[in-house]
Amino acid sequence: MKPVCLVIGAGAGIGGTVGAKFAAEGYHAVLCRRSDEEGLDRLVSNIRDAGGEASGFLMDATEDGSIEERVDQVEAEIGPIDTVIYNLGAQIGNRTLDDTPHRAFELGWRLGTYGLFRIAKKVCPLMVERGKGNILVTSATAAVRGNAGQHSHAAAMGGRRMLCQTLNAEYAPQGIHIAHIIVDGSVDAPDTLGKLLGPELFKKLRETQGAKDGLLQPEKIAETYFHLAQQHRSVWTHEIDLRCYTDIPWWNSSDIGRSVASEV
Repeated sequence: MKPVCLVIGAGAGIGGTVGAKFAAEGYHAVLCRRSDEEGLDRLVSNIRDAGGEASGFLMDATEDGSIEERVDQVEAEIGPIDTVIYNLGAQIGNRTLDDTPHRAFELGWRLGTYGLFRIAKKVCPLMVERGKGNILVTSATAAVRGNAGQHSHAAAMGGRRMLCQTLNAEYAPQGIHIAHIIVDGSVDAPDTLGKLLGPELFKKLRETQGAKDGLLQPEKIAETYFHLAQQHRSVWTHEIDLRCYTDIPWWNSSDIGRSVASEV
C-alpha cells in the first residue's frame, strides 16, 4: 500500500503540481478542490497517464465535517496519510475596511486558519500513532506583512503562520514535521493568478516576465515541497520563503527599497 499525499486545494498551480510530484515519487495523490470537476479530472488523468496513482474529490473545506469525513474515507479506502498539503488560498480581494463585510472577513479566516486547525486536529493523532507525518502549509507574504486593503487576508495568513508554530511546538517532538511555506511572489498558476488577471493579461505576463523566470514555476515549487517531506528530523525546516530571483524580499519591498534596488 502506497503512502498518501492529501492535497487540500488542488488547483492547476501549486496544489495539483505538488500532488503530481508526490505521485511521481511513489505516493498515492488525493486531490481535493471546491469546484471545477473537469479540471480536477484532468489533473487526476495526467497523473495516471504518467504512471502514478491519484484520486480526486470535490470538497468545500468551509463546510463543517467535510475535511474530517474526507480524512476518514481516505484512511479507510486508500491508505495512511503520510503528508498533507494545505494549499487553500484565503484572498478575498483588495478591500478597504468599509468594503469588507463581516461574512467576507470570516471566510478568509475559515479558509486560512480554521481549515488548517481542522485538518491538523484530525490527522495529527493518526500521524502520532504511526510516529511520522508531514503537514506542509502554503502561505503568502501577507502572513508576515499586512498591507492596506488586506485586512481579511493578512489576519488569515498571520493566523495560519502562528498556528503552524503552535502545531510544531506540540507535535515536532512526536515526529510530525510541520512546515510553513511563504510564497513571496507571483506564481504561474492559471487557476489563481490567471483568473485574477484574465486570459489576455495572464498570457502577456507569461510571455514577458514568465519567459525570463520572473514567475514562480509550480514544478519547481513542487520540488521544494517534496524535499521538505523527505528531510531528516535532525535538519527539519519549519519555515521557508520562496521567490523568483528578480523579486525583492517582502522585508525590503517598500517603494524606497525598490527604487534603490533598481538603481544598483
